Order: sequence, then C-alpha cells, then structure tokens
Amino acid sequence: MKNILVTGGAGYIGSHICLHLQAGGFHPIVLDNFSNGHRDALAADIPVIDGDIRDQTALDLVFERYHPDAVIHMAALIEAGVSMREPARFYDVNTHGSMVLLDAMRRHDCNRIVFSSTAAVYGNAGLEYLDETLPIRPESPYGKSKAMVETILADYASIYGFHALALRYFNAAGADPAGRAGERHDPETHLIPLALQAAAGLRDGMKIFGTDYDTPDGTCIRDYIHVDDLANAHIAALHHVIGQTDPNFDSINIGTGDGCSVKDIMQLCQDVTGRKFAVTNEDRRDGDPARLIANPAKAKAVLGWTAKYTDPRDIIAHAWAYFTKND
Repeated sequence: MKNILVTGGAGYIGSHICLHLQAGGFHPIVLDNFSNGHRDALAADIPVIDGDIRDQTALDLVFERYHPDAVIHMAALIEAGVSMREPARFYDVNTHGSMVLLDAMRRHDCNRIVFSSTAAVYGNAGLEYLDETLPIRPESPYGKSKAMVETILADYASIYGFHALALRYFNAAGADPAGRAGERHDPETHLIPLALQAAAGLRDGMKIFGTDYDTPDGTCIRDYIHVDDLANAHIAALHHVIGQTDPNFDSINIGTGDGCSVKDIMQLCQDVTGRKFAVTNEDRRDGDPARLIANPAKAKAVLGWTAKYTDPRDIIAHAWAYFTKND
C-alpha cells in the first residue's frame, strides 16, 4: 500500500480524493491547516497533521514519519475575486507555499506529484473550448499564482527529475453520491451551494454578477465538473505519475466539455429543489472570464478518464441531498 500525502486533504475536494484513495488501496496522509478544511470530513483512520505547507519543520516531520511515495497538492487559497484585492496572500500561500513543499519533497527523495491547478490559467481566451495548447494568460492573481507553480513544476521535472502532472480544474461542484462528503466552505463563495442556501431560505435570494457578457443569455458560462469525477481524475493522475519512468511535467484539463450559464444554474437549482428564490442582477466582478469550458480530450487520451456526471441536475441533486442531510 502506497502512502500518499494530500495537502489540503480536509477540504472540499481533498476529502473526496481521500475517499477514492482509500477505495483504490492507497493510504492517504493529510496535511491541513484547517483554514477551510474539516477534520470530520475524513475517515477516522486517516492520519491528519495540523500544519501549513509553508512550515518546513511540519513538512519534514511528515516526510520523516510517513515516507510518502507521492503527493497530491491541494492546499491553496481559491477565491479569484479576493485575490484581486489581496494578491500578496495568494502568492504567499499558493506560490511560495508550493515552493516550500517541493523543496521538502526534494530533501526527502519524493519526486512524484499531482498538482491542483485551475482553468483560470487560461484567462479570458474568448474561445468556445479551452485546450492545453493555448497560451497561459491568467487575469487574476489567483490564476497567476497557479500558473507560476506550473512553470516551477516544469523546471523541477527537467532539472530535478520530478514526475509532475497539473490538473486544470474547471468548476468543481456537487457532493459524494453516497452522502459521505460535500461542500461547506465558511464563508461559502461557490455558486451552487449559495443557490441551495437560497432555496433553503438561509439567504435572501441570489445575485448574478454581470448580465452583459458575450454569451447567449448574457451571463458567464462555466463547465461544472462533479467532485466525484474530479476525485476519480486524481486517482487516474496518481497512477500516471507513479507509472512514469522518465521525469516529465504535463498539464491536463479536467472538465466535462459542456457549459452552463449562471442564469441556467439558478433555474436548475430551483427546479431540482422545488423551491423558488429571488434573483437580482449586479455589475460584473473583476477577473471573471465570460466562458470557461474544457476540451477534455487529453484527459481521455492520457489518463483514460472521462466525466461520469455530465448533467448539472445530477450535480445539484447530490449537493442538495448532502445539504439537507447536514444542514
């Protein structure tokens, strides 16, 4: 059984990855500072270290005790809008923190890593579909902080012999279909859980930020990827980097290839829950591209991975089931 260090493993996506790691015969070890994570999101038999990726001492202790065979690096700040106001925090945690982690990996002869990147590295490309051959032009400090780590990983692969794969997520959403884990950020910033809070009467309606984009209904279009599919993609990526013989860096989109507008998501949330809520229109937010839809062909070709849940209704239904169970 291989030990896998999961940084940020107590968070939304990380906790789902840990479920799939255990099901796949791996032994996850979680490092999390609990700024967004929850200890009760993880199985009781998973070792959990309360620590920060910027803390060299904490990292050394983890590597010396557990000798991980590979790392799934999830720990990061993720709110693109906040990064427009507080870029220093994002470069410190996302970029500098990744450097501290990578250097700990070097010290302890661990050179295989799956990195949580983002579709935000593409910026506002203005294309129907985004593929990995496009230039990297992030518009927010969040996207830039992730793009910088991709550049660093490429250099670590070519110079230090790393086996590294960056997964460029599109919009993670939903909950474990069996109800074991779900989304609960504090404060919540993601569209679907916010809309479900409105459906439950916990919010005074919803706001759409920007209705004048160059899209069919004027609102932003996103590719919503079920968190269960996203977790499966990490397992496929992990097998890929473990199986590599030659050092390499690559980046792969993780999305469905289908887009759904903000306005459509609002309506679908009302349809699935059977509950209406008010929707008002506001000005655009800085750093929001009009559309982000994956071309997922490379994930299928390289990892043998495709999304199982391609209907946003399934994503919303699983999120709603988890929300109503745990509210």
